[in-house]
Amino acid sequence: MGAIFLSASVPLTHRGTYHETANPFLIQCAVREMVISVIRQHRIIWGGHPAITPMLWSICEDLGVDYAEAVVLYQSRFFADDYPEENRKFGNVIFTDAVAGDREASVLHMRKEMLSRQDLTGAVFIGGMEGVETEHAIFKYYHPDASVLPVPSPGGAALTLALDHGYGTQTDLADIDFARLFHTHFSYPNIRAMQ
Repeated sequence: MGAIFLSASVPLTHRGTYHETANPFLIQCAVREMVISVIRQHRIIWGGHPAITPMLWSICEDLGVDYAEAVVLYQSRFFADDYPEENRKFGNVIFTDAVAGDREASVLHMRKEMLSRQDLTGAVFIGGMEGVETEHAIFKYYHPDASVLPVPSPGGAALTLALDHGYGTQTDLADIDFARLFHTHFSYPNIRAMQ
């Protein structure tokens, strides 16, 4: 079983301009469809986000999928006081060491640990802010030939990635048929090619 990296978050209004293009409802819809499309064939790897962690847990519950087996969550010990409640329920969290007093260095260390995994065969980017762009760059460094899918229609940093790196077509920028998008991208032939 290969693993797919998920980078997703809902942009905050006080951090840059990513929120100007973001649609939180579409971000949630895209995350849900991504999980439904890949969870039975691939483990999902990601760095926890307070708006997304409870959603992934709930989707796995709805599908009857063992969250602890299907999802691997990375968290920096720097944020130990702010972990979502779901982290305490499962043994699927990999904690990375904090860099004393340095939030940015702690997050970078976690991202490098998470994205250097050898089992990653692809990545999906939904919504997000500058962290999504950073994770895209790190993922491409460690996995230059892996499949990458920014989902542009919910906006945020994923839209910026699609525009700046030429992912997809002009029609793809507004496509909200997420079930078709993930089914097409992660269909059996494409999965075989990614492994």
